[in-house]
Amino acid sequence: MSTAPVAGMDPAEPSSRPASAAEALASGGSQLERRLVVALSGGMLLLVSWLASALFGFAENVTQVPAAIGAIVVATPLFAGAVRELREGRPGGNALASLAVLAAMANNFFLQAGFLAFFLWLAELVLSRTAWGAQRAIRELVELTPDEARLVGEDGAERQVPLAQVRTGMTVRVRPGENLPVDGTVTAGASSINQASLTGESVPVEAQAGTQVYAGTANITGQLDILVTAVAGQTTIGKVENLIREAERSKTARQELIEKLSNYYVPVVLMVAGLVWFFTSKSSDPAVRDAAAVRAITVLVVTTPGALLIAYPTAMVAAFAAAARLGIMVKQTSTLEAAGAVDTVVMDKTGTLTTGKFAVSRLVPAEGVDGAALLQAAADAEQSSNHPLATSIMETAARARLAPATVSAYREVPGRGVQATVASGTVFAGRGMWIAELNPAAAAQVKAVEEKLEGMSGVHVMIGDRYLGAVGLEDKLRRNAAETVAELRQLGVRRVVIFTGDRLGVAKRVGEAVGVDAIEAECLPEEKHEELKYLIRKGSRTLVVGDGINDGPILASADVGVAMGLSGSDIATNSAGVALMNDDLRSIPFLLELARKAKGIVAVNIGASLLLALVGLALAATGKIDIWITPFYQAAAYVFVIANSLRLVRFGEDFAAAEELRRAQEALAVSKPVRAAQRA
Repeated sequence: MSTAPVAGMDPAEPSSRPASAAEALASGGSQLERRLVVALSGGMLLLVSWLASALFGFAENVTQVPAAIGAIVVATPLFAGAVRELREGRPGGNALASLAVLAAMANNFFLQAGFLAFFLWLAELVLSRTAWGAQRAIRELVELTPDEARLVGEDGAERQVPLAQVRTGMTVRVRPGENLPVDGTVTAGASSINQASLTGESVPVEAQAGTQVYAGTANITGQLDILVTAVAGQTTIGKVENLIREAERSKTARQELIEKLSNYYVPVVLMVAGLVWFFTSKSSDPAVRDAAAVRAITVLVVTTPGALLIAYPTAMVAAFAAAARLGIMVKQTSTLEAAGAVDTVVMDKTGTLTTGKFAVSRLVPAEGVDGAALLQAAADAEQSSNHPLATSIMETAARARLAPATVSAYREVPGRGVQATVASGTVFAGRGMWIAELNPAAAAQVKAVEEKLEGMSGVHVMIGDRYLGAVGLEDKLRRNAAETVAELRQLGVRRVVIFTGDRLGVAKRVGEAVGVDAIEAECLPEEKHEELKYLIRKGSRTLVVGDGINDGPILASADVGVAMGLSGSDIATNSAGVALMNDDLRSIPFLLELARKAKGIVAVNIGASLLLALVGLALAATGKIDIWITPFYQAAAYVFVIANSLRLVRFGEDFAAAEELRRAQEALAVSKPVRAAQRA
């Protein structure tokens, strides 16, 4: 009658967990096996007692011995659980079941008591095996990381070492067919990397020098040398495990309400059982008194609240498994609940609705400034930044064979730009408004350059007090952005909004393409935060999607914050309640639909559990149900709740299959014109 999400494994005690995911899975499986052996041993003793009495006519004082031993064996776990509940001052399913078994033993119904405990325990083992299997599906992600790594020394020599000895800054070599043991940057080699374990994307990623790669993903075709940037729990897949554990430990108001209900439920059941016994035992006939005791025991068994207590956790475990399979990591059950009520979605533009992969399209130097000088200064300032615009500028500078100057001091101003000190002076690169604030005398030049950018994103550059102009970059819209917005509307989302620090012209172009309701452009982080608080004050239930440092405040303040993609900043990921391991925007409608389906399944679980308990109570109180039927009746409630919850896992599989079909159709549509051209 355990109420823990995963029987035999306490997620609230990380200090007691096995050292590795593989050990955790093995421990959980072997514990289930040991418990099953004990249950079957007790069950065999009960079966021997029943056969000895029913088929061979042995005396009762002989058959009672194996029955009593078997009953004690199978009831011991129930008694242990009851003691824990009583120590915590919260009697629940174990306490009620134990009371029923003890009452049966006290009336010399050892065989009946034993079979009651046996079937109740089997029901719990079914739950434990189901929940452990669901968690195993999630933790197989973590098992993908190898326990050893192949270190490459400065002389190029390789040596195999335990993963615990690998540190950031070292270089590891991964051969074809091996899984990556660390997060890092490729320094040599080229290969295809299967990242489906993290992102759910079946199409491999082509990795070469400079590509960021992740632990637990599979190297398919070539040998890679990787500069280590994160190991163990700091890797992306390690953070996924932490998110799962955090989600397991969390409780929502609904779960706490169920547990409080069970605290009142048990005394009420005891009172009803006592009344049944009181009104049916008023007879001098011992047989009548015995029948009254059996009826009271039957009331206790059929009303054990085990199914009610697992109504919520089984649904949540199944929902987490479905989400994780598609690369959606939910930190807390409260976040999943909140997602089911979202009516307003706020999206960042760069890296969310767009790919974030910019290309330099135009150099717009100020009057008297050479384009090469503008690009050189921009590269000097942006070389230490991880912003997508900075990356594109550095790639363009490299193709132009411009080497950035050595930086002696660097500062990033969130939402505005960067400041770097080089030999030629202090270089500022960022938003035009920021440059105009720093140097009001250049405001007119900034405005003139802005007009020439024509809807592009611009990085304005200034050295000291001299304004140099702007680098114009263009970003591509994600292929499924408009489809995602349409799906959100079909799910009942009333308002879709863009919050961006980019210029209004650029934001309008994206907003019109995807069909949003409103656009807030040229926003600083604090301005985004104020706009979000305004929506919340108006009663909106908000979901925010972002990936950058400047999205951290609104991701933390929203009802549901979603950090976008593996390449998103750590600040965004840590601030959000949901982390997407892929860049597929359609994960957001799926999350909302999953949350709403989970909410409905929990409601059905609770309603069915209470209805079955009330029906069982009526049948038991009136003597319409036999004590031998009660274990099966109780097991039926468990089976219904578990089977109903596991529908969520199938829901995720259906979505994944639909995505695979859609990608195949897209690939076919692209290949047809190519084949036609080849035939021509």
